[in-house]
Amino acid sequence: MSIRALLTACALILVPAAAFADPTGTFKVTGSNEDATEEYTGTVKVVRTGQTYAVYWTIAGDEFVGTGLGAKFIGDRFEMGPASDDDTAISVGYVSKENFGIAMYFEQPDGSWQGVWTYGGSEKVIAENWTR
Repeated sequence: MSIRALLTACALILVPAAAFADPTGTFKVTGSNEDATEEYTGTVKVVRTGQTYAVYWTIAGDEFVGTGLGAKFIGDRFEMGPASDDDTAISVGYVSKENFGIAMYFEQPDGSWQGVWTYGGSEKVIAENWTR
């Protein structure tokens, strides 16, 4: 394979990822409850608020509110910090009624976001997906 063909192939791989970066927007959310017997659905809205993200979930009529930090690859390392247009991951702390939790989401090649979450006192990690 020539250098030109290799560079073109690399560019085609990187361009779609760059087009989707940025976790802001409104998404359909799906996940499994803690006991994994039922799936839940709802929406999540992510808004950049200065150097952080405000994250608002609505699931089965309940609202959850979180604050997030951005993350992305810089060269060969992963860096967390202020929210930016090129974030490919988001870490969120959230509150709901009388509890709190943490979550981490990563952008997927198709533009969806996959992650996991847990809440205070839990010994389980639950998967969640966001699609535009």
